[in-house]
Amino acid sequence: MKSQIKQIVTVILSVFLLSCSADETNSETSGDPIVSIPKIPLASKIKYLALGDSYTIGQSVCETCRYPEQLNASLKAIYPETSFTLNIIAKTGWTTSNLISAVNEQNPQSNYDLVTLLIGVNNQYQGRDFSIYEKEFPELVTKAITLAKGDKKNVIVLSIPDYAYTPFGTMFGGTTKISNEISQYNTFAENYCKANGVLFISITDITQRGIQNPDLVAPDGLHPSKEAYTLFVDRILPKVKVVLQD
Repeated sequence: MKSQIKQIVTVILSVFLLSCSADETNSETSGDPIVSIPKIPLASKIKYLALGDSYTIGQSVCETCRYPEQLNASLKAIYPETSFTLNIIAKTGWTTSNLISAVNEQNPQSNYDLVTLLIGVNNQYQGRDFSIYEKEFPELVTKAITLAKGDKKNVIVLSIPDYAYTPFGTMFGGTTKISNEISQYNTFAENYCKANGVLFISITDITQRGIQNPDLVAPDGLHPSKEAYTLFVDRILPKVKVVLQD
């Protein structure tokens, strides 16, 4: 009889303990809501410098359609409490040599919070010796770092778009030759950036959809459209936010 009473007591205690354990678990899972991590505020003023050629100045698209302007506008929308200013040093047809000369001539201050660099397509298009790019691209990256307050974390290098996938490119020489040469330039730039701790973002694949999706090509049949530049910004923006909040 005593044995049966002990068994009954044991069962009752077990049920009671399980009930308490379940209540504790429920209180843990259905307690206070998770507190979201606040957005890190930026400095009151952010200065952005975009260096490049036609892909940076936005040949054949409106002024606000080019990727630096779209990027700047996106940042303003995300951080309305911060004042953003954009300066562009770029021109259609510029090679690495032209950009170096322009930067030296304009001599901008070394106080930029963000510097983007996209250069090299005209070295390829004009048939310049690849060794020129091998020499001058590192010079431009070094200059970009200097302009970015001497901090390489504030510099972003973009890959060269592939104009082989445009109506102009198909008439000019087809996809294979142009794409192979553009790839050579991009591979060198990416390897250099990785070796030197500079952020490199590839947007080339976006432009390689140009034949399949004509909306990604500007009316001139050669340069990226506003829609293509928007896709550039979609890829760049998350990295830029990290740079600015670091």
